[in-house]
Amino acid sequence: MRRARSLARRAGQPVVDLARAHTTVSVERATLRLAGLKGADHEGTPWVNHLVDAVRAQTGLEHGVTTPVWDALRRGQAPDLLTLAQKASSGGVSFRLPEGSDLRASRRAARVAVARGVRTMDRQRAARERMVATVGDAPRTPWVYLIVATGDIHEDIPQARAAAEAGADVIAVIRSTGQSLLDFVPEGATREGFAGTYATQENFRLMRAALDETSRRLGRYVRLTNYASGLCMPEIATLAGLERLDMMLNDSMYGILFRDINPVRTFVDQRFSRQVHARAGIIINTGEDNYLTTADAVEAAHTVTVSQLLNEYFAKEAGLEDWQLGLGHAFEIDPDLPDSFRTELAHALLARRLFPRAPLKWMPPTKHMTGDVFRGYLLDGFFNLAGAMTGQGILLVGMMTEAVVTPWLSDRDLALQNVRYVMEAAGGLTEDFHPPRDGFIQTRARQVLSEAVDLLEGIVHDSDAAGDPPLLAAIADGTFGAMKRPATAGKGLDGVVVKAGGYDNPATSLLEEGATR
Repeated sequence: MRRARSLARRAGQPVVDLARAHTTVSVERATLRLAGLKGADHEGTPWVNHLVDAVRAQTGLEHGVTTPVWDALRRGQAPDLLTLAQKASSGGVSFRLPEGSDLRASRRAARVAVARGVRTMDRQRAARERMVATVGDAPRTPWVYLIVATGDIHEDIPQARAAAEAGADVIAVIRSTGQSLLDFVPEGATREGFAGTYATQENFRLMRAALDETSRRLGRYVRLTNYASGLCMPEIATLAGLERLDMMLNDSMYGILFRDINPVRTFVDQRFSRQVHARAGIIINTGEDNYLTTADAVEAAHTVTVSQLLNEYFAKEAGLEDWQLGLGHAFEIDPDLPDSFRTELAHALLARRLFPRAPLKWMPPTKHMTGDVFRGYLLDGFFNLAGAMTGQGILLVGMMTEAVVTPWLSDRDLALQNVRYVMEAAGGLTEDFHPPRDGFIQTRARQVLSEAVDLLEGIVHDSDAAGDPPLLAAIADGTFGAMKRPATAGKGLDGVVVKAGGYDNPATSLLEEGATR
């Protein structure tokens, strides 16, 4: 285990160095959002996009967006940030890179403005802690995690309340299909999502307020989850911190592998977003379960472990603590294989032993679900039992029609009954379940860990003709999820900028320093 962590650190450090040397348009837009800039034009293009694009066109982003912006404000180009963005959208602002005392004054003013947003996140974190102390927390772990996804925020709210009343501890609002590939964050309350609801600041605010009211009525705090992934990962993370979301899906490689987003863009964005999550007290959920939908769950089990170790390294480097690491894995072995359940137990127990203080997120079967709802219900029962036996922290509710059709609300109710029965009947099994050292389960767990160490050894010692960090070369070779993603391709590459020597970002400085002003 120590060797595996050491290798993950060696594989991850060059990527962190790469992330530190770059910024992206989304990082710069997120910084403006912390300073209070919100809203969009009549066509729905956010003002943060207009302002960042205007600065980039005139001065570039190599020195950061805030210095030219607050220099323009100090020179009287506009009375406030919103007006400046509106004028800039029509070419009515002249930006420059100030020098000397103008440079220092602009940076001071930018820091003051951005610090207000950071303090808002601090207040929201404190509000969460007060509310948990006042109304109470979930009665047990694993927390029961349930998805709501109608496409209409005003339909999501009653469904979320009903799910909480039926026993859900965490409500996840699935994002609209394709939002991860939008290079802007939609504005306002939305009612037209596809297989999910758009992640917007107003949607976050509405759902958080509804669940707060439900939490007080039920006498337990109901947590809210959304997705900080895709091309706007830093911005959505920031909005989540400002509106007191409790968890965010945030994986270091998911966008690269499954959305073909440029690797450099993703690693830069995820580092900033995780710094925000660390400050806001948000738990991240990583996406290793997705690997097993494209690769075999037995043969590729070690790639899940490697990804978990890398996600842990990147998260801790960005400031997250163990209790914020909802590392993902899944119950996806073909049930027709001999000893499939014992093998699932081995994989789940390995994750729990590797990350003893992390609230692991255990994902239900989907790949091998069929139209046989009775078989599916039984599989979900076995999945719930594995979660109870291995002490998982977050249990995503599996439904018998999952991955076959969109489940009915009655399917959700039956699924929650399944969870309740297993947890009430066997929730304490983790105290009693200690497989023998040389038995099937521990032998399989040691085999997977050994294969993970071998893979990390290969990544660390690999050389790349392009000079990319070895981990980027491994991603390009299709090591994870059988997806080949080169560092010089993918969506969003044009939004990556190499930092100049004088680069300044007050958000990054405040987050890294732990400062409030």
